[in-house]
Amino acid sequence: MEQILSLPAAGILLCIGAYFAGLLIRRLISHPLANPLAIANVIIILVIVFTPLTTEQFLAGGGAISLFIVPATAILGLRIYNQRAVLRANFIPLIAGCAAGSAASLISVRILGRLFRLDDHIILSLLPKSVTTAIAIDLSSAQGGLTGITVSSVIITGIFSAFVSPYLIKALKLKDPVAAGVAMGASGHAICTSVALELGETQGAMSGIALGLMGIITSIFFVLFF
Repeated sequence: MEQILSLPAAGILLCIGAYFAGLLIRRLISHPLANPLAIANVIIILVIVFTPLTTEQFLAGGGAISLFIVPATAILGLRIYNQRAVLRANFIPLIAGCAAGSAASLISVRILGRLFRLDDHIILSLLPKSVTTAIAIDLSSAQGGLTGITVSSVIITGIFSAFVSPYLIKALKLKDPVAAGVAMGASGHAICTSVALELGETQGAMSGIALGLMGIITSIFFVLFF
């Protein structure tokens, strides 16, 4: 058993199995809380905690899944291309909205970090929480942040946004698909974009655009001011 768990394939199979389990649960329970990515994360954590599989053994193979983050994000480009007319018509509001969202995220983390007297390394690790993982890791590590905390904050931010966004859209009666998509992509990056795609083609495309713009704008703000 120990030899099997030590194989890199164990972590890869666990990731795949957990995600398919999440998809199955989503089909059975059509509810925003039943997010496949969130469910997969919970399953993986439970397996590591309650089985002989260690974190190191899981990362030996499971860590390879992170290599697909960049190409998976790039695939969103096709949906964005299909919505290029909408993009041209709303380009300035998109830039302004993402810039405001990025500034609000960075400033709030800095203020709260100081308020709770967090170490500078912790604050630097939390600052890029609202951009996709691939960019967040580079920003954090370049400034001396802790990569593990950065990845955790990105995942928690995305999952929380994926849970809350559909309810906020209904509560605020946000009927414009462009505004809804941008809000979801700017607040919850790739995880929330997966939920936006379920709401509609326009919402998914705009969320993908916001995801990319947040990465670019946050990188500029991060380097210049933090």
